Amino acid sequence: MTEAPNLYQGGSGGGHLDVSGRPADDATGDTRRQPTNAATTNERGAQSGTDSAAAANRREAHRLVHRLALEAPWESPLRRGGPNMVSLRWDGRGGEVDVDRTVGSVIPGQRLRDDHIFVRRRMTRSRSVVLLIDVSGSMKGGRIKTAAAAIGSLAGELTDDAVGVVAFWSDASVVLPLGERRAPSEVLDTVLDIPARGLTNVGFGLSTAIAELDGWPVDDARIILLSDCVHNAGPDPRPLVLGGPRIDVLLDVSEEHDERVGRDLARATGGQLRTVRTAAEVPAGLTCFFAS
Repeated sequence: MTEAPNLYQGGSGGGHLDVSGRPADDATGDTRRQPTNAATTNERGAQSGTDSAAAANRREAHRLVHRLALEAPWESPLRRGGPNMVSLRWDGRGGEVDVDRTVGSVIPGQRLRDDHIFVRRRMTRSRSVVLLIDVSGSMKGGRIKTAAAAIGSLAGELTDDAVGVVAFWSDASVVLPLGERRAPSEVLDTVLDIPARGLTNVGFGLSTAIAELDGWPVDDARIILLSDCVHNAGPDPRPLVLGGPRIDVLLDVSEEHDERVGRDLARATGGQLRTVRTAAEVPAGLTCFFAS
């Protein structure tokens, strides 16, 4: 493949995502995104013989994303890296009085003032996470349920963090710009409306996700790559990630896959690799990533 890959932009708040082969800036006509069948190709009205299976997979994917987005256990280590109790000078807001530090701040014989009071508050560190989803031809069929599980799990757990979603094949699309708020089911619809087609350019997908993280706090910035890592378009992705953000890899091993590429990407950036065969294994994989 010698043709340069294209980057498409999903519109704010569920706007138009053009996957017809021309850049989004050149799109014409009604820009409101209309629901399409997951089996739709880029030839208008063309449908495969697997419409019923595609529709069933789509319905199951929506059930998954809805259920997992509602399951947000507060004890989970996914939740913003785990809260920490810190002692802060009281600013009029709530908190548990830090008796030892408050007493220690008062000079003997001096009356207690507001600025002597310290309170303990639960503080968390914010995360910036880009979910990078492989929608190439090799990730078609029942594998869309794995993507739904990833979207739903992140939406349910990282409610107060900056989350973005990028889909890639031989090209890439920013489905959800980092930090923008949209319903998980709407994000899933946008992903499913991209026809599963083409080669797999892992490097371009990663470059797009890295660009999304540019300018965001790097204390806990990472990419979650969901792919079979069968890289067959563009340059080798491994040199591209050196010195970049952490990459955790959810390697779909239900069919053909390349574990070496996935493991190398994770190792080079201080991330982890977890193999998944079904959507049910995705939440545990994400929990493992964020616990470290």
